[in-house]
Amino acid sequence: MSEKKSFVLRLDKKTYDALEKWAIDEFRSVNGQLEYIINKALKDTKNIRSESKPPNETT
Repeated sequence: MSEKKSFVLRLDKKTYDALEKWAIDEFRSVNGQLEYIINKALKDTKNIRSESKPPNETT
């Protein structure tokens, strides 16, 4: 299992409430929802490899 890094994130109440509702709708915690959103954005912009895809081999 990979190590997780903790950090503080401050959000205004309106943003947090919207995020919390979204998380509940998708059966996730707020923290889990944030991880999902961040990982999806990184994969979509090709800034992180998907775990299901093997890394490119260079020979």
